[in-house]
Amino acid sequence: MNLPLPSHLDTSTASALTGAKDGTPITVSFGDGIGPEIMAASLKILHAAGAKLRVETIEIGEKVYLGGNSSGIEPTAWDSLRGTKVFYKAPITTPEGGGYKSLNVTVRKSLGLFANVRPCVSYAPYVATKHPVMDIVIVRENEEDLYAGIEHRQTDEVVQCLKLISRPGCEKIVRYAFEYARANGRKKVTCFAKANIMKMTDGLFNEVFDEVAKEYPEIKADHFIIDIGTARLADTPEIFDVIVTSNLYGDVISDVAAQIAGSVGFAPSANIGQHCAMFEAIHGSAPTIAGQNIANPSGLLLAGVMMLTHIGQADVAEKVHNAWLKTIEDGVHTADIFDEASSSEQVGTDAFADAVIARLGQTPQKLASVHYEATAPVAVPTYSRPEPLKKDLVGIDIFTHWRGDADSLAEQLVLDGDAPFDLVLITNRGVKVWPSGLPETFCTDHWRCRFMAREGTAPGNKDIVSALSTLAGRGVDFVKTEHLYEFDGKLGYSLGQGQ
Repeated sequence: MNLPLPSHLDTSTASALTGAKDGTPITVSFGDGIGPEIMAASLKILHAAGAKLRVETIEIGEKVYLGGNSSGIEPTAWDSLRGTKVFYKAPITTPEGGGYKSLNVTVRKSLGLFANVRPCVSYAPYVATKHPVMDIVIVRENEEDLYAGIEHRQTDEVVQCLKLISRPGCEKIVRYAFEYARANGRKKVTCFAKANIMKMTDGLFNEVFDEVAKEYPEIKADHFIIDIGTARLADTPEIFDVIVTSNLYGDVISDVAAQIAGSVGFAPSANIGQHCAMFEAIHGSAPTIAGQNIANPSGLLLAGVMMLTHIGQADVAEKVHNAWLKTIEDGVHTADIFDEASSSEQVGTDAFADAVIARLGQTPQKLASVHYEATAPVAVPTYSRPEPLKKDLVGIDIFTHWRGDADSLAEQLVLDGDAPFDLVLITNRGVKVWPSGLPETFCTDHWRCRFMAREGTAPGNKDIVSALSTLAGRGVDFVKTEHLYEFDGKLGYSLGQGQ
């Protein structure tokens, strides 16, 4: 698929980008809302700076969604992405209502783009900020966590979302964060997690971070719990350098960091995998200002700078970035950041692009200029799967839909004497309600019933099936089961209260 470039892009630039024979092939989506305007502006600047690109264009987003494709991307578009291995993407609009999958999540996971790299830098005094010396890079895990999107309604009152954290996912993102720090002269990597509550999932992230950190002794490593870490990030961002965290936390804190640096509109994003990479702004498609020539293209342009360094065109990346810095320093600003105290001229999208082009070859005088070495991209780690652990089934959690109380439920759950399991615990939303629950505890209609193997038995899956069959015969409405294992003798499940 190679669609015509939209009319926002001038004819000479469009012809040069699509007709180039020696350029690096990239796939471009002009997106929705302000996407076509800011992509045209960004490509015009990159071309003027001498970027050697051969553009293939694909259609994704709102039009594809409304055409009946719930993923927002046509099968033929994947051929371009897998062929060029570089995706320069403008923001897209997801239609309101249910039934539409997140296109960003689909692309990231389908192409294995496990690392989301989001620099957040302040440009004081030319862009208003309370944090004038902020220079942070957030490295966000991109493939798992709650963004796996595995959700179920299980009872009248309860829905669930599964938080999936894997050792391969943790190792790859943490190692990438340290490799990024080493390649870019960064001095510290900080881990954000909530391991004091989610001791197994976030605990694994913390554990892997500590293991990997030992391999990079020249880089300082430390931890913050996500809540106080976010508070410190918003208050004193200068204490951080590189932050590595899981998917949901990274999504939240990168928006916080971008906004307090001066504007979410400035923030670029690189999504890196072993085989492909995607570059985009972190902001949305802003349909309410589409077509008005007022959108700020900076986030997407700086994503283009990250793309140029990735494909080995560091000299052009440096030229574009410094010209952009000089434009900001000269006070040529779009409406979203215009301030009479620090701006000299308010311009639209097209005029901003022209201002950057006019400054190509110049460097800022007060803002720090940038320099990009012509080096290989940051090393992308691979995962070597270790030998499997010894796994022993020691129990089962059976989740039930029950409208009565805990005591009456427990009476229904007593298994026959020859069954290898005993009921030991019932919880409701994680709080123990049987045995010896408190009458003040509010209960929903969703109950976790924990059965543990009787001493001297070695139950298997057939025993679980038999137990479930017995409970079904009594009318117990079980909606989910989770097997309880020990791995090399270590518990593979969280303990309930009273265990």
